[in-house]
Amino acid sequence: MRFFSYLVRGDTLVLDRWLWITRRLPRTRNDEQLIDVGCGTGAFTIGAARRGYQALGLSWDTRNQSVAEQRAAACRQAGARFEVVDVRRLGDEEHLRGKFDVALCCECAEHILDDRKLLRDVADTLKPGGRLLFTTPNYYYRAMSKGDLGPFCREETGWHVRRGYSPEMLRELCEESGLRCEEISYCSGWMSQKVSSVLRALNQINGRLAWLLTLPLRPLALLDGLLPGPQRYGGYSICMVAFKPRFGGDARTGRSKAVE
Repeated sequence: MRFFSYLVRGDTLVLDRWLWITRRLPRTRNDEQLIDVGCGTGAFTIGAARRGYQALGLSWDTRNQSVAEQRAAACRQAGARFEVVDVRRLGDEEHLRGKFDVALCCECAEHILDDRKLLRDVADTLKPGGRLLFTTPNYYYRAMSKGDLGPFCREETGWHVRRGYSPEMLRELCEESGLRCEEISYCSGWMSQKVSSVLRALNQINGRLAWLLTLPLRPLALLDGLLPGPQRYGGYSICMVAFKPRFGGDARTGRSKAVE
């Protein structure tokens, strides 16, 4: 119950992403290694540990990592640990190279100017055959608030540096990083977006009141799976599963020689 509370403290989109992840992150008893790149306050890292993974969450924010460690302790998840790492310099962390079976990178790339380097560095952390679960704003989303319309930053200030990604943009990033795109889908459909729109509007008045007033509406977001949803309205996040080739890669990085 405590873990679930971490998923519903913000807008409904967080829970949507976690539900998307769980359908692609099988439970394990093999001590598989998982890295969560841009883990925020650690909810998905802790969730992965609950599913049996030895999970490492990375964030540049010392405060966030402190909160994440407290949450992991409260959930009694010794399999979740955290390091303070600026993901823009993930490639400098040699001790993380070629170590992980799974990488999560959720709502991170839209904050990074050099997204090609980010994906290459994430790919380098994976073992051959390792998988990447990736989410980011859908380029074709419908704005839920004025901030969704821009202007987007030309410097990395913490806000978005681009609107989002199309399917072809994600495939391009895979090609540039030596990954192979396995699946592209969407999450956070019409109902979820409407509830989050109300939450964001009420947050301008009072954050606690906004959360209490929208709490009864949150179960409605689960109806998105029963509605035409993302196909007709457009999912707010575009989601990708990719994998690192098992054969014929570069000895250091595992990337296809053709990509290099």
